[in-house]
This record gives sequence, C-alpha cells and structure tokens, in this order.
Amino acid sequence: MELLKASEYERMNVGASNTAKEIAQQPRLWNETKELILFNRDKIFSFLKSIENKHDQFRIILTGAGTSAFVGDTVLPYLKQIVNSKKTIVESIATTNIVSNPYSYLDKSLPTIMISFARSGNSPESLAAINLGEQVIDDFYGIIFTCNQDGLLAQKKKNDKNHLVIYMPEEANDQAFAMTSSFTTMLLSSILLFNLDQIHTWENTLDELIRTGHSIISDSEESIKQLANSSFQKVVYLGSGVFEGLAREASLKLLELTGGSIPITFDTSLGFRHGPKSILDKDTVVIIFLSSNPYTRQYDVDILEEIYKETNRGKVIAISSSSDHVAESYSDIFYNVGLPKINEDILLTFPFILYAQTFAMYKSINLGFSPDNPSPLGVVNRVVKGVKIHAYANELKNGGDFS
Repeated sequence: MELLKASEYERMNVGASNTAKEIAQQPRLWNETKELILFNRDKIFSFLKSIENKHDQFRIILTGAGTSAFVGDTVLPYLKQIVNSKKTIVESIATTNIVSNPYSYLDKSLPTIMISFARSGNSPESLAAINLGEQVIDDFYGIIFTCNQDGLLAQKKKNDKNHLVIYMPEEANDQAFAMTSSFTTMLLSSILLFNLDQIHTWENTLDELIRTGHSIISDSEESIKQLANSSFQKVVYLGSGVFEGLAREASLKLLELTGGSIPITFDTSLGFRHGPKSILDKDTVVIIFLSSNPYTRQYDVDILEEIYKETNRGKVIAISSSSDHVAESYSDIFYNVGLPKINEDILLTFPFILYAQTFAMYKSINLGFSPDNPSPLGVVNRVVKGVKIHAYANELKNGGDFS
C-alpha cells in the first residue's frame, strides 16, 4: 500500500491520515502559495519600500523555532547571493536563541525587519521574540508568514502598522505532528518575497517543480518505502549550501516521527570528515543531497565516493537534479528528480525534501509508531508546551555591547 496515493481509511489504519495527506498535497500548495504572494505583492512592495526610504541600512532576521527556524537556515545562503547590497544585512537566528539571549542578537541602533515563520503562531517564543525586538530595537518591523489565521501571532500583529502578516494556504496549517506542507510553503514564500518583481518569470519553473513533485509521489514512493523498511540503526543526511539547512530539517523529520529511536545527524559534505564521520558503520544509512552547482558538486561526489568505498558502511543514497553516471556508480540508490535545467539549489529543496518526509513517515510506521502522533506520552508536542517567558530588563545595548 502506497500511503501518499491511498484512501483516507487506509491512511487512518496506520495512524498516518494527516501526515500522508500533508506530504502528498505539497505540489498543489506550492501553486497556491505563489498565487497568495502575487495577491499580496503590492502590499508587500509598499511595506518594504517605506522601510527602505526611511533607513540607509537595515538588518533582516529570519526566525522561527524548530522546523520554522530551518526555513531561514535553508534559504539564507541563497539570499546572501541575491541580496548583494551594503544596505541590507540578512541573518537567520532562531527565536529560541533570540528569546534566551537577546543581548547577543538584537542591536538597538540597527533598523531591523524580523521575518517570522510560524505554523501555528502559538509557540511562546514566536511572540516573545517580536516583543523583545520591539523592546530593544529603536526601529523595528516585522513580516510574519503563518499558516494559522487564528494563531496568537497573527491576531496580535495583523493590525500593527509596523508588521505585515501573510497567510499561507489554509491546508498548509499541518494537523499532523510533523511540519511538512508548512515547511515548504513558508520556504517558497521567503524565496518569492525577495523576487517580487520576477514572480511571473518564475511561473514555468514553478510548474516544473510541481510536475516533479507529483512524479516523485507517483513513481518513487514504493522505493522510498522499501528503503525505510530495510534494516538500519542510524541515519546521516549531508548537503552543501542551502542543502545543509535542508539536511537538518530532514534529520528532524526522521527524529520526530520515529520518537527519537534512531540516532540521526546532519552535516555538510566537507564538514562530515571532521569528526562526525565516526558515526559510520554497517548499520548507518547515508543520504546526500547533490548540489547542481558544478563546483560544489565535486565536493559532494568526493564524499559520496569516499563513503561508498568504506568497507564498514550501510546503504549510500544520492538525490540529484539530473543524471550523473559517476555519482550513480558510488550510490546504492540514486534518485534522479529529472530537473537538469534548474541550476539553483534552493529550488531543488522542494522535490528533495519530499524524499526525506516520505522516508520518515514510512520508517515511523515500520517501527510501530503512529506518524500523526509519534509521541503519545507528550514528551514533545505539536505546539511546544512548558516554555516560561521571563521578563527582560534590557540593561544591555547593541547585541551585547556594554558601552
């Protein structure tokens, strides 16, 4: 049974009703996300232009917690390439870091736009990070991408003139434990935000991504299921550039959906040799996201070859945008998504993450978990609980400067 194409009843029988639905619906929601950003384009333009006209320089902080933070981590290397201006500084800082250490991350004198990613908008750190920004920074603004119109974050800030709230498609408000649709729709929104004047030129490319997403669901699900049902004890995800953030998100999906029962790590292709490679043995699966950039891809293929030639290793899986006979020769499983004309890795994150999400769902079922609720004892929750937000005295200035 292939759950991404199964009936509601079949999905429910294995506790994956929401998880399978939310993975499978993503290609359709990518188009809806584009339409929503187009609908809000003038409002976004006006909001950003008013800030640019006021300040000679400003800082953009991409933020969220957990998967929402990994949206920022994933898109950041791409944004650093296209936001080539001394006027704008772009960083990715998790709300969990901002809330616990505001003096390290917030600069009183530097105008700041905090771009918040939030599935529910009800995580305590989400609003606390914005409150701290307003408390510490003289000129503070916010853009909120949220999947929940009724969430605390949206309700508190939707009428604030210094904030812009953009809602994702309604179905992106994932009801399953793990974020899937919410991750990719917020990721796409962040890319389109910085390409507002080019959205129409991207339509053919987005159509390709959508077709590829449907093809992966149609053609690769059984292979991914078989991999998940095979015997292994540990998993490693590797990727360079934007794929480092994606590797982290892929790792979290598997960790969450298997109740923490499988040790998982992530790293860059070059960084893996510097200690983390110690995890390798015959029970370790390694999954590598191959860059489409010819220069970077050399390093990905180097580590792929090195791991493949190890005598004490488990399966090695490569995920690629195009055919590559060399990389395939060093892989036990080689997935080609068939997008040879796409040379921006950030766009490949969308088809690539489908493999990781589907793999995590099937491994969850294989180990006897319910993907929709892999932590029935409440060790972790869909919306984080138990966070106490403490008052901040604001005795420090400028990101830790005591002067």
